[in-house]
Amino acid sequence: MKKRFPKIVQLAIISLYLIFLAGAIVRMTGSGMGCPDWPKCFGYYIPPTSESQITWKPNAAFKKGFIIIKDEALFVAEKDLITSSTFNSDNWVAYTKHDYNVFNVFHTWTEYINRLVSVLAGFVFLFLIYGSTKYWKEQKAVTLLSFGAFLLMLFEAWLGKTVVDTNLTPTIITIHMVVGLIIIAILLRIKFIISDKKTFKYNSLFNKLLIASVIFSLIQIAMGTQVRQFIDEQVKLFGFENKNYSLMNPSFKFYFHRSFTIAIVLVNLGMFYINQIKSLGYNLVNWIVFLIFLETITGILMFYADFPMGTQAIHLLSGAILFGLQFYLWMQSRKTVSR
Repeated sequence: MKKRFPKIVQLAIISLYLIFLAGAIVRMTGSGMGCPDWPKCFGYYIPPTSESQITWKPNAAFKKGFIIIKDEALFVAEKDLITSSTFNSDNWVAYTKHDYNVFNVFHTWTEYINRLVSVLAGFVFLFLIYGSTKYWKEQKAVTLLSFGAFLLMLFEAWLGKTVVDTNLTPTIITIHMVVGLIIIAILLRIKFIISDKKTFKYNSLFNKLLIASVIFSLIQIAMGTQVRQFIDEQVKLFGFENKNYSLMNPSFKFYFHRSFTIAIVLVNLGMFYINQIKSLGYNLVNWIVFLIFLETITGILMFYADFPMGTQAIHLLSGAILFGLQFYLWMQSRKTVSR
């Protein structure tokens, strides 16, 4: 197991980024409430494929916990039952966590796949904590970090339930994403401890620019989550189909988020230039510059082209990957030799 542990760590990192991608697709398609309950979906372990499955009708069988739509409201079966010719309210209780009562098979299955990816990642994390116990005697940090990552994954699952129960409260969604970034940082720290043996040339200016780059990115992510909250509120107000209203009359935070990109681009281009002329050997810098370019292009497209399909998912995922690469580069920069 110890020999396979580095691959398990890599698989855990990949699975977490797949969760980010799946979550981004959910938000991009407006599928966040495709399942009104959690962890089941309309009371099913495998979601319904047609509205007829969740619509009340006479002489139909329903199991305890199944959710139906009747008279534009959600009801939950209190026991296994077969309906009679008329609706008997004694067999049902109103679903009061929220008033979302729409069935869209595409949204339902998009959200279900998002949850399925999270469940599969959970199994990977179980292997992670088991494998990490083999390091307890020589590298306790690996074991402790692995258990910490697993506990945060459980917290993420609870946040996922809270997101559904509160009908996509923007603040909870933002916390959900931030915790995901923390888990990524923990996994990358584990990977660095067990596998990164390479040292690099030290350059004072490069290190200062790198620190500035990390700080700038954290500021940008914070502002981005605020902009994302504003967009979510606009979507609730005008409807998901009216994307052209998503950034109507934005606040100062949006303009700061947009303009601050200039500072981020300049700092990272400076890092790229120094890395090249000084032959420092930081290959991650090339990927960081590429991701910043991708972030900039998708941001421009979202604002000026009314959120073309895929741009939100790419923007969110590339931002999460960018954070991971910068964090890993920061760890590499602390492991340098003077030459």
